[in-house]
Formats: sequence, C-alpha cells, structure tokens
Amino acid sequence: MPEKVLLFCDPGIDDSIAIMYALLNPKIEVVGIVPGYGNVEQEQATQNVAYLLSLAGKKDVPIISGAKGPLSGEVTTYYPEIHGEEGLGPIQPPKTLVTEELLNFDEIFNIIERFENELYIVDVGRSTSLAIAYNLGGDIMNKVKATYIMGGAFLVPGNVTSEAEANFYGDPIASNLVVEYSQNLSIFPLNITNKAILTSQMVDYIVQNGTTNPFRELIRPIFDYYYEAYKKNVPGIEGTPLHDVVALSAIVNPTIVQYTKRRVKVEVFGNSKGRSIADFRPKPEKEPPETLDRIALRFNYEEFIQEFISVMATGDVQQ
Repeated sequence: MPEKVLLFCDPGIDDSIAIMYALLNPKIEVVGIVPGYGNVEQEQATQNVAYLLSLAGKKDVPIISGAKGPLSGEVTTYYPEIHGEEGLGPIQPPKTLVTEELLNFDEIFNIIERFENELYIVDVGRSTSLAIAYNLGGDIMNKVKATYIMGGAFLVPGNVTSEAEANFYGDPIASNLVVEYSQNLSIFPLNITNKAILTSQMVDYIVQNGTTNPFRELIRPIFDYYYEAYKKNVPGIEGTPLHDVVALSAIVNPTIVQYTKRRVKVEVFGNSKGRSIADFRPKPEKEPPETLDRIALRFNYEEFIQEFISVMATGDVQQ
C-alpha cells in the first residue's frame, strides 16, 4: 500500500517538482495539498497546484486553502528572479483553468482523522499553515504517523541570510511553534538538501524517456529557469538542488538519510531571525525524549537521485 501524504507547500519551482514526484511515485498517495504563500502569493500557489493536478488528471485530490501571510504580520518578499512571476519559471498556468472547490482549513483535521496513524504530514513551504493547524487542531495533530519538514540549516550557511534557510526565515514564529509542538518530527535541512543536485543531463534523460509523465513538457523549461538563478547565486553549481523532493523521498526510501536526535528551536527575532538551533556538543544537555526531533545530517545522494530519475522517467500517475 502506498504511503498517504498530506502535503503543505508554496509552489514555486522546487515545490512543483516535489508535487510531480509525489503524484508519479507509486509508493506515495497524495490525499490532500495545502498551498500557502511563500515562493509566490497564496492565490498563485493555489492556481499552480490546480494546474499540476489538472495535467495529472487528479481531480480527486482536495486542495485546502493555506495561509496568506506569516504570523508575524510582516510583508512577504517574493523572488520572481528565482521562481518566475507565477512560480513556474517561464510557464504560465492557463487563466481559463477552473480551480476545483477550495476546501476550508478544517478539512486538514478531517483528513487526519480519516487516516488516523497512517498519514504523513509533509511541509516543504513556509511553516505558517502547519503552525495554524497545531493551534486549531490540538490533539488531532498528534494522530499522524509522522511529520516531515524541509527547513533549517545546522552548522552550514543559510540561503536567505548567513544563518537562516528560507522556510524558517519566512515565518520563524511559525517554524518555532511547529518544532516545539510536533511529535515524531523529522527535519530535512540545507545540510543535505543542498546536495540533492539535478543536472541538465538528468533532465534530458527524464524528458526523453518519460513518455507517461504528464509533466514532461514542463520539466526542461522550469529546470533551465531555476538553474540560471542558481548559477548567479552559487557560482560553479552543477545543477539545481531538489530541496523539497528529499523530504518526500525519505518516506519511501528511508535509507537515503541518517539522523541525529536533538531538540530544535528557531530564532524568532533579531539579526539571527530564522536560525535553526540545536545542541551539537559531544555531550548535549539532557532533554525530555518527547522534545527530541530527528535532524537528517547524512545523505546517500546516489540512491536518492537514481530513484528520483526512475520515478520521473518511468512513473505514471495513479488514478
């Protein structure tokens, strides 16, 4: 049986590739998507999710309205030079696209109860929507199998500031709330996701062989757009990191990562806003076991990328 996933996201190119991967992977069943602001405004993120689901013919996947802005009330900065004006690089979802019914936030709790103790929550965007779910849902949020989030940077530089990764920086109040409240939490930081590189040659292989991939025509143009942005920010990089795919891949390919257990906190204010904090001393201070989070720090890139290419080149959307 495929693993059931409720996906929080803010597509964005990397989020969009993660959605494609999840829909094509026979070991994953996407049972709902919660698009929020982040890489683009919430309304555009919702439109992008609807577009990808329409290409896949997946009208049965509920879209749940996510957050429109951070808990801090700060104005969100968007980066069209990285993700494009509408979040898919040069691709523009058709304006005539009819979005399926956008469900109220309560549907998150209905899905959790429907798949009690079988569901993975995966958050690859800003933490706001998930934090709101914890505030509103109470004990219901602990009825999941596990929570996986892409975010943070431990003992390595950030990608927005010298210390902070984009998801944690975008709403550090929400991220800190999530890492404090979430039980059985696994965190996939820049430490490993920066290594999950997709190259142009790999894209060629996927496009040439992915005859059953309904997203085939999108992959090359969005990769090229994303890669151009990365080459400016990270001179010498050989491809684009698949940050968000890692969190999904680790569910069905658990041997691609190794974890350490630490209590994680997120700096909420000041010059270090968004910095992820954990005690990495050889003998860290003792914390209650229920407060410890799994931080992915070692990564089997070869196993990860081979499976990703296989899914994208040979996978088909499960109807």
